[in-house]
Amino acid sequence: MFKFRHLLLLGTITLVFLGQSSPDTVDAMPEQDEKAPFILPFAGPPGPDTWLFQQPYGNTTFAYRFRRSSYWAGQGIHFGVDFAAPCGTPVLAIGDGIVQSIDSRHGASPHNLMIHHPNDFASFYGHLLVRSHLKAGQEVRAGEVVGLVGDPDLTCSSRPHLHLEIRDAPDHRRAFNPLALIDADWERLALYGSMSISFEQDMNDPHRWQNLIDQPDVKFGDPLLNDYENPWPPAW
Repeated sequence: MFKFRHLLLLGTITLVFLGQSSPDTVDAMPEQDEKAPFILPFAGPPGPDTWLFQQPYGNTTFAYRFRRSSYWAGQGIHFGVDFAAPCGTPVLAIGDGIVQSIDSRHGASPHNLMIHHPNDFASFYGHLLVRSHLKAGQEVRAGEVVGLVGDPDLTCSSRPHLHLEIRDAPDHRRAFNPLALIDADWERLALYGSMSISFEQDMNDPHRWQNLIDQPDVKFGDPLLNDYENPWPPAW
């Protein structure tokens, strides 16, 4: 069943009741009794020698800290999901589709890939190690290797990871929460991920955007969503 246990993240991860999606989540998101349309971008189970869930999509504390620099174009939100993995780890297509672009201005450097899917979503694979072997217009199947994990610092020792986004097709102006669209046990992945997970709080509305699924869609170029007057942790 396509249901989610909400994770309330206030310093530590606490499991709470099964809940409904927020009105802020995408209308195109599958109903709770439907299976998520996409798969994880890696083969095999997670682990310290394979891959780990690193930073979720949404109003993370890290993104808030850099909302006016790295994430200003995405309304201050971390508009993808990060997976830590060694350089050279094969990256899989999360669904059937057609390669739209390779190493374009859309996506994270040093190399990236965009795939359009028949359900009007587009997946973006960023921080790839080398240029993808695929070509624009080529058909791919879910689970097919489309690239290799790289490091945005070009060291393969500082922070190698995959940055995965899901946007609307064909415009790419709206980003959606990949956790709501990828069939995975996100509770389990979060509990032993590679780093602690926390979301920035607006103390004027402290329960808003505080779990993995209930995060806002991003409309690129629109004003910041999280320019809080009274944030926690404080914006030193």
